[in-house]
Amino acid sequence: MDFAIWVTVGGALLVLMALSGTLFARLPLSTAMLYLGVGVALSPFWLGAVDLQMLKAAPMLEHLTEAVVLISLFTSGLKLSVGLQDRRWLPPLRLALLSMVISVVAVTLIGTWLLGLSLGAAVLLGGILAPTDPVLASDVQVADAADRDALRFALTGEGGLNDGTAFPVVMLGLGLLGLHEIGDYGWRWVAVDLLWASAAGLVIGALLGSSLGKLVLHLRREHKEAVGYDNFLALGLIGLAYGMALLCHAYGFLAVFAAGVALRRVEHQAMKPADADAPANAMLGFNEQLDRIGELCAVIVIGLLLWAVQWQHVAWWFVAALMLVVRPASVALGLLGARMLPAQRRLIGWFGIRGVGSLFYLAYAINHGIKPALAEVLTALVLSVIASSIIVHGISVTPLMSAYTRRRSRR
Repeated sequence: MDFAIWVTVGGALLVLMALSGTLFARLPLSTAMLYLGVGVALSPFWLGAVDLQMLKAAPMLEHLTEAVVLISLFTSGLKLSVGLQDRRWLPPLRLALLSMVISVVAVTLIGTWLLGLSLGAAVLLGGILAPTDPVLASDVQVADAADRDALRFALTGEGGLNDGTAFPVVMLGLGLLGLHEIGDYGWRWVAVDLLWASAAGLVIGALLGSSLGKLVLHLRREHKEAVGYDNFLALGLIGLAYGMALLCHAYGFLAVFAAGVALRRVEHQAMKPADADAPANAMLGFNEQLDRIGELCAVIVIGLLLWAVQWQHVAWWFVAALMLVVRPASVALGLLGARMLPAQRRLIGWFGIRGVGSLFYLAYAINHGIKPALAEVLTALVLSVIASSIIVHGISVTPLMSAYTRRRSRR
């Protein structure tokens, strides 16, 4: 595709984002649906301007989606200012751990019994589809650090946590396929991939976020330094947390999310949320804009990929089962006994949005050497789920969240 056409299309979409953002907020539509349609139109389905195929483009797609997810995770972390002792953390923790494990087990059983996949491939599929997406779920996440709504907090926390907690499942799937060392009886997977990588990622991110927050506040208050470069601080902290986690063989996604949470928590304890000295306020605005641009790029890419999907491998009943049975059931079981309204439980069960995170894990698995035949099957299953989620959840998010807000206002 000619560079001039890319620039023209990109510029038109950015202008459209700026002019129609409030309009999309009122209609049963989402910007992601628009981007998906643009990607499909540019692919050989219609204009043929771009020929993008998952297996050939997997290295590039892994890094693109990796960057988009990192920005979104940090943004999600900055929105959550309550302390870890607050009971609001219990639902997202249960969703990211219990509900995710139940979902993986369900997908594994479906994959082996009904889709004809091997155990390793079925576990891998469960890990790829396990994380709910922090990129596409912005409409159901908390609006800012002062938002304490239990539904939005749970979905924001879940999206931030389970992009990292899904990594051990993906590594287990790769191990069962013989593409990753998991040790005799899985001891290495438990010790390194599950326990060490998860705990170390959270600790590294929390230490970096809290340390940087305290340092910046000290410099601004005592020396009037480190002022006016909050955007650089945001990108720098994302890079530091992610890079150091990878160097320590930990999960960088968890580190970046924890860094955002820790940074916001330090500020919340030290000052008023609206204080002008608070770097997280400027970071949040900057990262939300980057998040939107990343969503645009990633979803257009998803649309570009659809033309090359081997549709004979798609099982639409599986897509429906995942959305209508597996997700609601895993949420219901994971939140048993939680202090939440029935309406909140139902909405959490519905908004199991799949998107850029699943595309990252798919590209990651392909780049780790899964066989082309299996890659084609997984690509068809995963992209059909992602595209369906973008459309179905995009149509339903505005009316459902508007009705929820009205009920909350009456209460």
